[in-house]
Amino acid sequence: MDPHLLRTFAAVARLGSFSAAADELGYTQSAVSQQIAALEQDVGAPLLRRRPVALTDAGARLLEHTGPILLRLAAARADVVRLAGPPPAAVVLGATPLSGLDAAAVVRVRRAMPRVTFTLHVAGAAAVATGVAVGELDLGLVDGVTAPSDPLPLPDTGRLTTAPVAERPAVVALPAGHPLAGRRGLRLADLADAVWLDAPEIATPLERLRALARAEGFRGGLAYPGTDAGVFSSLIAAGAGLALLPESALRPGVRGVPVAEPRLVHRTDLVHGSLTEPAAAVRDAFMA
Repeated sequence: MDPHLLRTFAAVARLGSFSAAADELGYTQSAVSQQIAALEQDVGAPLLRRRPVALTDAGARLLEHTGPILLRLAAARADVVRLAGPPPAAVVLGATPLSGLDAAAVVRVRRAMPRVTFTLHVAGAAAVATGVAVGELDLGLVDGVTAPSDPLPLPDTGRLTTAPVAERPAVVALPAGHPLAGRRGLRLADLADAVWLDAPEIATPLERLRALARAEGFRGGLAYPGTDAGVFSSLIAAGAGLALLPESALRPGVRGVPVAEPRLVHRTDLVHGSLTEPAAAVRDAFMA
């Protein structure tokens, strides 16, 4: 399948409009219609209903594959570009909000390389991993809660190197006055009926909680799509919902109760592809 056709299909499906997709992609509406028709001919099935625009069953299934396919293609291009020659003297580092970024290590490397420009981007784990894969970031720190022997759940981005940087206890974060705040331990499955903060960019996503606990439930309370750790902590303290966090992320007004079952840890991994000399120095500083 032609990746250009897949990009057009993904845009029409996301925007729900041929004309809006044409505006976004810089095509005419007629060209978008022709590309969708060509893709439908290629796969041998109708993918979109036209009035109103909606996915068919075949289209919904293809859309599930389209994102990972386009991501792997972008990652392949970035991987080749990284090996093609020396890039500008710059390092772009990505970090998740609770990754425990060692700012002092970055500052030390920057002072040792005054001619190198350093930039830091804070985003969710999927965005950081994807940014590294497609070459927007040189390296990234990603965090998450998982079983001690399991990898962090990240997008399938192809050939990247992942190395553990830190591992900390995972706790259930709740307001200091919560009835469960004095417990010595909690079973995650016993909290399936509690209200949890829906904050996928900074805390354990709700679907991940269900997978870890092997239980349904874990309904979301207030939705917070941001990455500000201070705002997030204040929401927990105010009773907006529970969260699964590293013990080191607890703030005043928030208590952490260890997870007794299943056994979980909060881990930070360093993710990167081929590295320039300045980026390798940052990696070495984190791994020291």
